[in-house]
This record gives sequence, structure tokens and C-alpha cells, in this order.
Amino acid sequence: MKSDAAAPRDHELPPFSRMLYHWFMVYVRRSMRRHFHALRLLRGVGEQPDAPDLAGQPVILYTNHPGWWDPLVFFTVAQELWPNRLNYGPIDAAALGKYRFLERIGLVGIEPGTRRGAARFLRVARAAGRRSDVIFWVTAQGEFADPRERPIVIRPGVGHAALGNEQGMIVPMAVEYPFWNERLPEALVAFGEPMSMGPGSGLDAHEWNALLAKRLEVTQDRLAHAARRRDPSPFRTLLTGDVGVGGVYDLSRRCRAWLKGERFDPSHGGASPTSPEPRR
Repeated sequence: MKSDAAAPRDHELPPFSRMLYHWFMVYVRRSMRRHFHALRLLRGVGEQPDAPDLAGQPVILYTNHPGWWDPLVFFTVAQELWPNRLNYGPIDAAALGKYRFLERIGLVGIEPGTRRGAARFLRVARAAGRRSDVIFWVTAQGEFADPRERPIVIRPGVGHAALGNEQGMIVPMAVEYPFWNERLPEALVAFGEPMSMGPGSGLDAHEWNALLAKRLEVTQDRLAHAARRRDPSPFRTLLTGDVGVGGVYDLSRRCRAWLKGERFDPSHGGASPTSPEPRR
């Protein structure tokens, strides 16, 4: 299986196999459909779009870290919104060692809590900052954290990455997995306001981190407010999953609907998830 690039030098990103990524995404999408009622993107407010316009720029998408599903959600969101971009992001080197193929679809092993790991993270972030065909994903909290936890604390390397990149944008993205009216949870995401990276901001790394944490917290609060309403209408549906309970329970409901001459709706709340909208 061929990769898109030769073995990387120290200042380059690792090679990316589009073919392997394609096959992996078949598994990811099937898994998302089986385990979530829907993947939904919160619509923008006012003139703010639902998702940032990357406009051919390098980009870092930094996020909170509520659960194990986060990387699969990132991959799916990226495929729906920016299908031509390559996705890179750091992962614990020990975890990567168990699944070496992940190195070929953009996951870069980092030794957390070490100088060596911090140095490699910044090298990879700067390499991504020179590529307009890449999205660099960062779970900024560095470890699992409840989405309602406040104040938001992010790792200092994120601020250094924003300062060290000479161009491009850095964008907050909030994620959470609430249960609404179905047996499966919702996967909800929301984007915050993009910020231009680089030394021209006049901020040092510490000030960058404070700003990034605040912007992420604002984005999480906006998503939390919408999630608590348990209403899909403020969201754009990116992917639909399984609906209903299944088995004898749904069979009896289906029979009752047939006897009444009604169309059977398997959703518990009476409204199935909206079909995914076309990619834009």
C-alpha cells in the first residue's frame, strides 16, 4: 500500500496513506451509526457560519476531551465538512504502539509529560502550519474531562503552537455526548470563532493559552445550552444512526402502526433524526 509521501524529515509530517484512511473511515462511519443516534453540528449565530471557512489556510482545531469517541468524531466531522483535507493529530505514543497502522492515517505518537514529547508536538504542529491541505487536531485538555467542568484548563503546548505558527488559523471546537430521548446518545459538536495564528498577535505563549481556554469555554457553554434543550432543530445533522429499541418492542409498535394505517416511526420521541444535509 503506497503513501502520499516518502519517509518524513524532522521538519515534515509523517506520510499519509489515503487508501488506508478510506478503508478506516468505512469502519468509523459504521461504528458511529451503530453507537450514536446522530452526529449533529450546532448552527452558527448571526453572521457566524456553522463551520469555519478554511479558505486554503493551515488550521489547528483544538477541542475539549470528553470521551474515547473524540478522534472518531473528529474524523467524521472532517470527512463531512472538509473531505479533501488530510487529518493529523497527536496521540499518546504508548497507545499508538498497539495500533501501528494509525501512524499512516495521521496520528502522531507523542510522549506526554516529557520534554521530548513537547518538542515533537511543536515540530509536528509547525509542520502542519505550513500545509494548506491539512487539519491538525488537538485535544487541548490533554486528558478526559467532563464537558461541564469549569474553568477550562488547556495544556501549555497549545499556546506555543499558536505562537510558533507564522500563518493560518486556530479554531475552538466543543464536543459532548448527551442522551436525549433515544436509547443511543447524540454526538454534538460546535465551532467557535477562528483566530489568526502567529507572532503578529502581540501575545506570548501564556497569553495565547489564556485566550484559547476562554474561547473554548465560550464554545462549550454555547453547545451545553443547546444540548440541554434536547431539541435537534438548532443543529445541522451530519450523520444519522440507529433509531428505536429493536426486537419484540419495535415489532409490536410496527404492528400497531400498521393496524391504524399509520407510517411506523421507530424513534422513541416520535421524530427520527433529520437526514444528513448535503456537503457544502
